[in-house]
Amino acid sequence: MRKLILLLFVGAIAGFFGGCSSPKPVKTIENLKAAFKGESTASAKYAAYATKAREEGSEAVAKLFEAASKAESIHAANHAKVLETLGEKTDVVTPVFEVKTTKENLMDAINGESYEMTTMYPGFIATAKEEKCKEAVTSFTWAMDTEKKHHSYYQNTLTTLDAGDLSKLPIEFYVCPKCGNTYDAGTVKPECDFCQTKQDKFIKF
Repeated sequence: MRKLILLLFVGAIAGFFGGCSSPKPVKTIENLKAAFKGESTASAKYAAYATKAREEGSEAVAKLFEAASKAESIHAANHAKVLETLGEKTDVVTPVFEVKTTKENLMDAINGESYEMTTMYPGFIATAKEEKCKEAVTSFTWAMDTEKKHHSYYQNTLTTLDAGDLSKLPIEFYVCPKCGNTYDAGTVKPECDFCQTKQDKFIKF
């Protein structure tokens, strides 16, 4: 009887920390590592884009890139946590990117977010569901839903930049520290739409 109880307890603990079905979700692990690399690179790239925007006198654009950079780093950290529960480590990432003009950087960001929200993350989520890895589904979904918002921000910013009136852009952004969800000052909520973290925990830019 004691042996049975012990086995049940060990199984419950393993299920709690692993969160994925047996056997090991090989494809999801590969996807988590790829997503970690992508988000880590995006975080570094957007931080550099923020510096460039500020050099060009576009403070509002710089704030957006800084907020997005933080959000991407949170996504990367979340993917790494899921990998850890699966007994895996993240690979060393050396970001490679090119900083151009702010307009070109916005276009690059739009293309990157479009790929992630329409192709990469939907595919990763489908695979994680097939392999019954709930934690990966959650991490991927938080990232995908945030990328949709980033894409909208970037597209609006590029349109406004082309129109020549940057005064219409948001100048404050808020990032949820748990899931990376991003808000501007005009749309910020009392709690995160994705993970219900309270607004007073949000990171302000």
